[in-house]
Amino acid sequence: MKYQTHGTCSTAIDIEVSGGIIESVQFTGGCNGNLKGICSLVRGMKVEDAISKLKGIQCGMKSTSCPDQLAKALESLQSY
Repeated sequence: MKYQTHGTCSTAIDIEVSGGIIESVQFTGGCNGNLKGICSLVRGMKVEDAISKLKGIQCGMKSTSCPDQLAKALESLQSY
């Protein structure tokens, strides 16, 4: 799945999920090192666990962040 982000430096997130487990995540743009770390940390995690950990995180004065956008993307997968 490709998710277009809103309000962040990253512009998109590519996500692979199988059986409710995150297989891989890759961000386009954003803070390269930090986002590689997030991708590594969520790999193998249950979708609902990642959402609960990442949802609502803000970046500076922004109302969202790359981790929050990942949570929103994962939430959209659950609605299928």
